[in-house]
Amino acid sequence: MTFAELLAALADSPQQEVIIPTGWAQGRAGYGGLIAALVYQGMRAKVPADRPVRSLAITFVGPVAPGQSMQVEAQVLREGKAVTQMLGMARQNGEIMCIIQGSFGASRESVVAVPSLPAPLAKAPADCVEMPYVEGLNPVFIKHFAVRWAFGDLPFSNSRKREMGGWMRFREDEGGIHEAHILGLVDVWPPAVLPHLQQRAPASSLTWTIEFMQPQPQIGNTDWLLYRAEIEHACDGYGHASAMIWREDGTLVAISRQTVTVFG
Repeated sequence: MTFAELLAALADSPQQEVIIPTGWAQGRAGYGGLIAALVYQGMRAKVPADRPVRSLAITFVGPVAPGQSMQVEAQVLREGKAVTQMLGMARQNGEIMCIIQGSFGASRESVVAVPSLPAPLAKAPADCVEMPYVEGLNPVFIKHFAVRWAFGDLPFSNSRKREMGGWMRFREDEGGIHEAHILGLVDVWPPAVLPHLQQRAPASSLTWTIEFMQPQPQIGNTDWLLYRAEIEHACDGYGHASAMIWREDGTLVAISRQTVTVFG
């Protein structure tokens, strides 16, 4: 199933249930970007359309097992004149696997207008090395994405660079690309600390916050997005990195920050 088909399957389910296919696995767990997108989809359905998502604070509590039913719950915490605060959760076998606190806000008049930082210079996608899918080496979900390296070094290369990233897009026809799809794309990148390791070691996202620029720029189904992450601090088995995502024309799409655990 494509990313869009899984989002649609959740929307069509009266019980808000969906099964993560094994083709969307990340080791023994379902792909985190997909889990977050499904929970967000459940939250989005309960918020008025004129209140776009501004920010999401995501905590991955436990691994969602592929091939088993996962339930999505969404609750309105508060609905003010302009902002709706939401809580979303993914459950499996009665246990909470993912929690998202989301802020959705209508636009308002303001004298404050500051342009976003410009996108960094990067080689064109066609001139960048594509990350291959190697069975047993890469997680299975990578097959659904095209990822091309433009910044930094590959994981487990004993690098000392702070930056990492490049171009990304879906391989399948997803139709329109919206915020849920952006969640799926951003999380495709490995933690920025992995290039600092000399050999393979597991790592996973602990918390993830992402902010969406509104109004969201239009993104075509085959458009590339540019991702650049920078390590801000790493010690004691935890890494902290911030990232920005741009369209090919330099328009800022989202700002992301992750705390990751690394076992190496």
